Amino acid sequence: MNQHVDARTNLQTEKLAFVSSDTDEAIAAREALSRHYGSVEAEDADVIVALGGDGLMLQTLHRFMGTGKPIYGMNRGSVGFLMNEFREEDLRARLKAADVTTIHPLIMEAVDLDGTQHMARAINEVSLLRQTSQAARLKVSVDGRVRLEELVCDGILVATPAGSTAYNLSAHGPILPISSPLLALTPISAFRPRRWRGALLPDHARVDIDILDSDKRPVSASADHREIRNVVRVSVREESSLDGLIMFDPDHGWDERILTEMFRY
Repeated sequence: MNQHVDARTNLQTEKLAFVSSDTDEAIAAREALSRHYGSVEAEDADVIVALGGDGLMLQTLHRFMGTGKPIYGMNRGSVGFLMNEFREEDLRARLKAADVTTIHPLIMEAVDLDGTQHMARAINEVSLLRQTSQAARLKVSVDGRVRLEELVCDGILVATPAGSTAYNLSAHGPILPISSPLLALTPISAFRPRRWRGALLPDHARVDIDILDSDKRPVSASADHREIRNVVRVSVREESSLDGLIMFDPDHGWDERILTEMFRY
C-alpha cells in the first residue's frame, strides 16, 4: 500500500466542513460543532470532519479521494475503528496535533455474464462471494501466473492494510500494519484445497480471479459497498496514483489500534 503516517504540524485548520450520518446523535453533533467552530462548504474546507461510524468514514474517504483534503472522524456510530473519540472542545488543537495517514485504494475491474465491464474502488477490500447454495469454483492468478487452478470456496477477498481488520479478519486473514506494502489474499470458507489459508502479496501485485462454471455457480463481486452480480472475471490492483488522507489523534493512532487488535483473544 505504501501508506505512511506524517505529523502535519503546518496543517491548516481554520476552515472546517462537517458531515454526518443520518442518526439523531450524529446530526446533533454536527449542528453543535458547526455552531461552535463555524462551517464551510466541503470544497472550501481545510479539513473534513466526519461524524458517525466506520461506514460514514468509508463513504467520506471515497467522496474526497484525490482531493488532498484530510478526513478527521469522530465516533457517533457503533464500531468506530476508523474514528477518534468524540469531544466537542479543543477540536482545532486536536487537528493540529493529529497524525495523517496516506492510503491508496484498490481498483476492481469486473466483467459480468453479459460481457459488461464494471470498475469500482475499495478502501477496505474487494470480495467475491457465491450467490447460491453451491460453492464457488475460482481460478486465481497473480501477475499473470496461475497460482490456484481451482479454489472451491464460499469466496475470496483482497484486503488492504486499512481493511485487514474488517471482513478480512472475520475470514481469519492476517492483520497488516498500516504502513506495510502488502495486500492480504484470503479465502472465505475454503473447501479445496483445505489447507490453503491465503497469501500475503506485495502491494504492486495484480490479482485476477476467473469464475469457473459461472452460469451454474454464480458469484458476486463487491468493492467496499458496491456490488456487481454474476461476474465471470475480476481483476484487483492498488491504484497507487490516488491518495486519501485520514487523521488520528497521536495517542491512539492507527498503528496502535492495529497492534491492539493483534493481541486480542
